[in-house]
Order: sequence, then C-alpha cells, then structure tokens
Amino acid sequence: MKEYLPIGSVVLLKNSSKRVMIAGFMQKQKESGRIWDYSACLYPEGIIHPDQLYLFDADQIDQIYFIGFQDKEGLDFLDRLSHYREGKNDEGSVSGKVTGPDPE
Repeated sequence: MKEYLPIGSVVLLKNSSKRVMIAGFMQKQKESGRIWDYSACLYPEGIIHPDQLYLFDADQIDQIYFIGFQDKEGLDFLDRLSHYREGKNDEGSVSGKVTGPDPE
C-alpha cells in the first residue's frame, strides 16, 4: 500500500532547486486526464494563482524537509486514500514529469 505524506509537508523534487508544499492528493490533470499522487504550491510563497499548482508522483520526491500536520482525522483520510488508490488502474499514464510552472 502506498503511504502518502500529509497536507503541509514540504519536499524537494528531483532535478529542482525550489521546495514545494503539498496541498492536495490524487489530482487529475485537466488536459490529459492523468491522476497524479500530489498537488503542491511553491514554498514559502504558497498558492499565488490556482494555475500554478505542481502535479507530481511520490517517486519524484528527492528530499522531505517537513512532514505536515497529522491528527486522527487526517491519518484516517490518508489510510482510506491509500486503500482507494491501490484499487485504481493507472494504466496508460505518463510518469516522471512535473507539471506546472518551472519550480526554479
């Protein structure tokens, strides 16, 4: 089962020099319909514009700087999300690309 980082976690993505903060999970890319593990905004700037969210998968995380807020409600949600995701077929998706504005 895939484990997700909680909302508010701050990570550095591979081949990037700017950190991002996780803001959502299982985000569907409008143009392709592909579902990504996470959406994030620049850290520390935050969401400046909704069109500037980054979409990425867990395997693109190079380093974790901070693990976000955790409580029973959030942990229960992440557990349900992990179980739901395991049942999904991600066939035909393109992996290894970060979408959104250049994080540098």
